Amino acid sequence: MSTQDSGAAAGAAGAPEAPAEKKLRPSRTNATKQRLFEASMELIGERGAAGVTVDEIAAAAGVSKGTVYYNFGSKSDLIAQLLRHGVDIMLGRLQAIEGQASDPLGAMEGMVGQAMDFMDDYPSFARLWVSENWRTPSEWGKVFAELREELLAVIRGAIDAVADRYPVDRSIARGSLEAATLGAIFVVGLDRQTYNPERTREQSIAAIMTIMRGYVLK
Repeated sequence: MSTQDSGAAAGAAGAPEAPAEKKLRPSRTNATKQRLFEASMELIGERGAAGVTVDEIAAAAGVSKGTVYYNFGSKSDLIAQLLRHGVDIMLGRLQAIEGQASDPLGAMEGMVGQAMDFMDDYPSFARLWVSENWRTPSEWGKVFAELREELLAVIRGAIDAVADRYPVDRSIARGSLEAATLGAIFVVGLDRQTYNPERTREQSIAAIMTIMRGYVLK
């Protein structure tokens, strides 16, 4: 029996609410996580992760403290999952650009632009990333390492595409090039938000792209 037939059978049995409830649960969970993400980023941006309580995050997000603990566990687990949520948003934006431009340098420029837009939307996420990512020891060190590798993998794919199309400087260590690009995205985006709001999106993108344009041999 197909899934559609099974749903029809359940409806015929007089219990249509259960399948609908299960179908709606993921979207409700995602909506709750997004509210918690936005609320926590605002609070963390003001006082840092250590200075924010679960009560404050829950209140700002409009959910109960019990809901937070039930769905996400401790404050440490909540922050870890919100870090994951933020990176998922960023990854979705970067991956949406892949394959949209015939020129791999143009595609990479589009990805950097998406990253700058993400920084505009969630500046406190960039602050949390920069302040906690290289802290040793860090409560979320393992999480940061995993998320960093996922972002680097997207950058790695974009650099691979450039290297396949253009002559490049093979003496440059690829790992350092990937790290430099990722670091520039966060630092330039955060610097613009904090110290240079007059700097345009295009100027920030151009500055980051000098890394890749220097990698390509003339």
